[in-house]
Amino acid sequence: MLQEVCEHIHNYFIKDALRDTHKIVGGTISLPFKEGQRFLILGSDLNDGIYTYHASGITDDDDVEAAGLQDETWAGTICALAVPPAVIALSGEIKQWVEKYGEAVNSPYLSESVIGVYSYEKNVGSKVQGGNPNVNWKTIFADSLNRWRKVAF
Repeated sequence: MLQEVCEHIHNYFIKDALRDTHKIVGGTISLPFKEGQRFLILGSDLNDGIYTYHASGITDDDDVEAAGLQDETWAGTICALAVPPAVIALSGEIKQWVEKYGEAVNSPYLSESVIGVYSYEKNVGSKVQGGNPNVNWKTIFADSLNRWRKVAF
């Protein structure tokens, strides 16, 4: 979810960029990062995205297990990120909101009933936030996210 949030606000909190030919072998990559530091891979055919560096291996935002980096050699950029703890926490809140309300927001039905005769009511909005059809995590968390928003990446 952190990557989706960063994409949405056009801000990856890039601290430094390593432009070079990079190589992933055996699912690992050697990087000059601190334990727990997040980094962004750009320009790769197989591994673009945000990951977290650990001496024991690489993880991604949505999975505490090995991220499963694909072996690859590419010319591109790896960016050291300095994502504020508040953004990481907000990303977790957004993930919980999506898990709780995502299905209801995306459902084409407001209600269904099978008592005697089957009937349904078409969803013209959302069950969340009083039926507003434009409700999603981006609108719900807009005020909180705008603090870090950039015009373009």
